[in-house]
Amino acid sequence: MTIKGLNVGVALTGSFCTFDAVIEQIKQIKAEGANVIPIFSFNSQHINSRFGKASDFMKTITELTGNDPILTIEDAEPLGPKNKIDILIIAPCTGNSLAKLANGITDTPVLMAAKGHIRNGKPLVIFLSTNDALGINLKNVGSLMNLKYLYFVPFGQDSYQNKPTSMVSHIDLVIPTLENALDGVQIQPIIRSPKQ
Repeated sequence: MTIKGLNVGVALTGSFCTFDAVIEQIKQIKAEGANVIPIFSFNSQHINSRFGKASDFMKTITELTGNDPILTIEDAEPLGPKNKIDILIIAPCTGNSLAKLANGITDTPVLMAAKGHIRNGKPLVIFLSTNDALGINLKNVGSLMNLKYLYFVPFGQDSYQNKPTSMVSHIDLVIPTLENALDGVQIQPIIRSPKQ
């Protein structure tokens, strides 16, 4: 199934090094004819980093999508009951958000949106970006892989010599993963060659 004509939620958490690449994917999702609904975690809204100012990223994404972002838990909560999103991708999904999702914690707009979305039995896609995917978060990756309606953008080690437990999803596989997830299929292989 294609994403054309669908409402695609793109939820950003605080892995700021991937924001520019995610913005490029938002452009591609829009080019495929989808309506993008942006959702920001509290950290992604407020933390400035060496990769840029949070306010600049939010402004760029808001203008790009043409939709007001979801910024509060209160605003995220109705997404589930009102069935507003066809498919949701958390991109990037930090280890912190991954761990909370695996343990049913909903203390950010992103996690509340995910909870409501899963309730509706619709696909949730994870674009992993964490320094501890092969460390303390490995158990959470495994736990989430066993959930119905949850899919991963294939990922690999991004710097196995300098950060041996770090893994990041392959940005070029976002749209194929979304399309496969809409058909109830996890794109394979999930773990791919290390990023260079």
